[in-house]
Amino acid sequence: MPEADWARAVKVLDGADQVCLACHIRPDADALGSMLAIATALSNRPGRPAGVIASFGDEPFAVPDILRFLPGVPLLSPPSRYPARPAVMLTFDSASADRLGLLAEPAAAAAELIVLDHHASNTRFGTINLVDPSAAATAVLAAALVDRLGMPLTADVALGLYAGLVTDTGSFKFSSTTPAVHELAAGLIATGIDPGAVSRHLYDTAPFGYLNMLAASLGRAVLEPAAAGGLGLVWTTVTRADREQAGNLPLDAAESVIDVIRRTAEAEVAVVLKEDDEGVWQTSVRSKAHIDVAAACTALGGGGHVRAAGFSALGGPDAAISALRQLLDAK
Repeated sequence: MPEADWARAVKVLDGADQVCLACHIRPDADALGSMLAIATALSNRPGRPAGVIASFGDEPFAVPDILRFLPGVPLLSPPSRYPARPAVMLTFDSASADRLGLLAEPAAAAAELIVLDHHASNTRFGTINLVDPSAAATAVLAAALVDRLGMPLTADVALGLYAGLVTDTGSFKFSSTTPAVHELAAGLIATGIDPGAVSRHLYDTAPFGYLNMLAASLGRAVLEPAAAGGLGLVWTTVTRADREQAGNLPLDAAESVIDVIRRTAEAEVAVVLKEDDEGVWQTSVRSKAHIDVAAACTALGGGGHVRAAGFSALGGPDAAISALRQLLDAK
């Protein structure tokens, strides 16, 4: 990113009386953690606190259960209370305006729109685009913004950043985990946050019904060794009925199913199709080393990273996996 873009973003934020923050719909830890870290830092800025409005464009508006531990959650407002024409708006982890859901219109009307993101598929839809595909997480860029604005790195700010960093690096297992990532993690932990507690919230806590939902999903998993150009595909579904029978679990409870099936040794690509409450299939796609799943998902109206991406499908799961299979076989 050009240094001039950072300087312009800092100038805009420095001069703002109110900053409107937004992250993508159905937020994950990187999106929500980064946004709440900046919201907390701006609200507590010594001598120059800014008015902050933070939201995401889902209706109904609800924070995912596993992310309710993040500091700054009380700063959130529903999209109905978001200004129609923000003077300054800052988005997090959104590769395109449509990923903002109900907040896409305020983004289009904003006088200054700062886009903070690390997706290679980012469309540069802002007036200022702080986009770095080489960054391991949007949290990396949010941490840089905290530093450039001269805001204190408190434990509350650091916790949101650490949650984003740990999830988007796969608990520091992905190839995006560079020495600089570990140095940033060390600095965040040095503020006094408990990395073990963060991991328990994100990975090691679920209601008992989750086990029944997971069992149902794994019971219908399909392995296709010849798919994905002979590198192998494993896929399964999580239906609304699965979630209802497991105790009316929310959709976000199904997010970690992909982490189980991607362990399949015979498959380069893993896919989980999750049926949301409206009957749309939210599809998560992961690869290990050889296939760019972001390209395939982008062709299907989604996007993401080379090894982790997704898309939404209005038809049934069979049609969605068939379309994806054709794209993967072409790689």
